[in-house]
Amino acid sequence: MRAVLCGYYGMGNGGDEALLATLLQMLPESVTPVVLSGNPAQTRARYGVEACDRKATGQVFNALKSSQAFIFGGGSLIQDATSALSPVYYAGLMGMAQRLGLRTIAWGQGVGPLNRSWTRWLAQQVFVTCDGISVRDANSAQLLKDWDVNSLLAPDPVWALESLPETTILSLPEPRISISLRRHATLTPARLQCLIQALQTLQQERQASVVLVPFQPAQDLAIAQQIQQSLSGPNLIVERQDPRELKGIFKHIDFAISMRLHGLIMAAAEGCICSALSYDPKVNSLMEEVNLAGWDLEALPEDARQIHQGWEKHWQQGSSLSKNQCQSLRDRAFMHRDLLETILLAN
Repeated sequence: MRAVLCGYYGMGNGGDEALLATLLQMLPESVTPVVLSGNPAQTRARYGVEACDRKATGQVFNALKSSQAFIFGGGSLIQDATSALSPVYYAGLMGMAQRLGLRTIAWGQGVGPLNRSWTRWLAQQVFVTCDGISVRDANSAQLLKDWDVNSLLAPDPVWALESLPETTILSLPEPRISISLRRHATLTPARLQCLIQALQTLQQERQASVVLVPFQPAQDLAIAQQIQQSLSGPNLIVERQDPRELKGIFKHIDFAISMRLHGLIMAAAEGCICSALSYDPKVNSLMEEVNLAGWDLEALPEDARQIHQGWEKHWQQGSSLSKNQCQSLRDRAFMHRDLLETILLAN
């Protein structure tokens, strides 16, 4: 069997690459993947799989015609917060796959936000016709339930991603703080400056090293460089294209501060104490699910001293997930693999 894998792949986003790496890890051995990618050459080189340009209509159509299954996921693909075109693109591909008779799976989904009535209608049409659906948060499961669509609810697949060793940061003295921020409307210049001032104080008082981890360099690197210029203690910007190496960074981090959902998941999975900065309901869902400390960015204290005191409290009084908690999340994340096997290996 050949299966077309469709997501925000090959676009330089570490979280989406982590979902692809996990999907490939969970795919049954008898299934040959064909990845729709924004950078097919890079995807082929990194994962050793067949890939084609996600925007080349002819290539995509040929991939679908020569395949027996279509998997789209994971992550927040069906949402209109960043662009109303996103659900149109993915719904169009799902509809084409179904018209060609492929088995269709929506895998590891975070559904929404859907702020327009027509995108909600389109999303409903997409999901109601799938052969199998797995979602990563309770809000997505409830939304589908409201549409009378059944889904499998399990933790984000990246909890199960295998990490690769990353030793670059071992040259930095312990303890080590990581920070991952991204460009977003809620991260105003004033809030960013408060965060930088709080981080400066935290580094000085803890005599810590700071590891700046841009998950999507196109959005994150400039912010990382701005923070780096303000730090007086040991620090390092670490860019990693392979999500398994990205996850490996957090084996050597003591305290992780992140806006990025998968930055928090990777850090928590590797035993870090975490503090979240939420810009999106998916981050709030994770905070609630595993009891992570942090703030909504819109409710961030305006005084850098309060932010520093909050981080100190999170670090001192917080705790990393226990081995049993991590194992439970990992085990339940493999339910996404079970769905793949059920649909793809059925006679």
